Amino acid sequence: MRRTLGVGVAALFVAACGPAPNELTLLFVGRSPTAHISNVSWAPDPDRSRLVAFEGQGHLRIVQIIADPRLATPVAVASLPGGRLLVTERTGEAVVVDAESGKPVREWESPFPASLYATGGEHIVAARSPYFVQLVAEQGSEPLLWRLDTLGRPTHGIGTIHVPAIPYLAQLVNSGAVALDPADDDAIYFAPYVRDEILKLDATGATVWRAQRGLFPQEPDPRFMPPPKGKPRELKVVHAIVNIALALGTAADHRLYVLGAQDSGATRLRLDVLDPTTGRIVTTRMLDGPQAAIAIDRRGTIRVLNSDSLLGQGPVAGREQFGPPFALPNLTGDTVTLARYRGKVTLVNFWASWCDPCREEFPHMGALYRDFARKDFDIAAISDDVDDAKMRAFVREFGPPFPILVGGGKMKGTYHYRGLPYSVLLDRHGLIVQRIFGFGGAAEFRALRETIAKEIRAP
Repeated sequence: MRRTLGVGVAALFVAACGPAPNELTLLFVGRSPTAHISNVSWAPDPDRSRLVAFEGQGHLRIVQIIADPRLATPVAVASLPGGRLLVTERTGEAVVVDAESGKPVREWESPFPASLYATGGEHIVAARSPYFVQLVAEQGSEPLLWRLDTLGRPTHGIGTIHVPAIPYLAQLVNSGAVALDPADDDAIYFAPYVRDEILKLDATGATVWRAQRGLFPQEPDPRFMPPPKGKPRELKVVHAIVNIALALGTAADHRLYVLGAQDSGATRLRLDVLDPTTGRIVTTRMLDGPQAAIAIDRRGTIRVLNSDSLLGQGPVAGREQFGPPFALPNLTGDTVTLARYRGKVTLVNFWASWCDPCREEFPHMGALYRDFARKDFDIAAISDDVDDAKMRAFVREFGPPFPILVGGGKMKGTYHYRGLPYSVLLDRHGLIVQRIFGFGGAAEFRALRETIAKEIRAP
């Protein structure tokens, strides 16, 4: 489950080290790299399904928030010419967003089962994503990276992959963080997710230098563990997480910053700063928590920030209107409009009979529906099934107490969500309180009850 809120809270505390700060540039928030347009740093906030823009001197303040159904779980963001942002989703898909308007411009498919994207000027590179690794066998002739055009289409491969002894682990072995340096003949920096190395490649994929931290006396490829007795399908992979994200410093600083793991499970993180010319590690900083944010000032002084406080600042704008408004038939053929729910706190839920998490979620929605009076709260559960018979069979099986609306398979094209279930909680005025992606279990619904009760009490 990923949830995006319509509003935040107003406090900011920055735990910083170093001399009095100048203008700050964010490099990482949590485990995600950021993007920079002018003096604004854009960070993905995957837990709230949004992008957040920061600027400021001395402390960073939120100046803009972008939330959209296409931004389900953004894990990285890079800048494109014309004030646009290239956002990597956890699924490996990408969406281009106009930073000024906050509107998605276009999407593209991943050249790998899941990709991570980096940009430099008009150049775009895709690597296998370390955020969503799938076990897929690959051949030794496959490229390590893909160069993409401005529409996201692969144009040519860069380098070749390493094929481990178990080919199904090739995606894991060859996934990693990537950064592009247009100021250095389009040099590419690549740091494998599970290997102790950082590479600088030229535009052809040839290695310029290779740096190591010396974490392991020996570094074998990942391998499968034998399944436990009686559980032949329960397979685990033995591997150590090493590199998580890369970022280049400012034009004045221009060093390579590598966010990595100090232990094999990445519960303790470290920041290594490298000279991009030689690959020499200039300095290393151990990080106290697994979710710190990293910024630098104009002098290249590293500042370790509290990412929860950073992302938890107050709203920069009011709640947005849900749309487009729907007018859909219910199971008896009567038309139900969004306007009918005006004056009530409403959960608009999109589901389908073929969606297994929707099956798990429906009983929780039934209990939620019964917890509040109809004058205060309602649910609009919209089926996105194409097959009417399967939709009705699902309804007969679960017998939901709330009304069902028929979307006829057209809802994803209208509301642009990435997957099901997808819900939007609206206040009494039809404005978005939060978006909820996926099904997060009982804990999610406990939090949702509290939010609904708070909205019902609001004037």
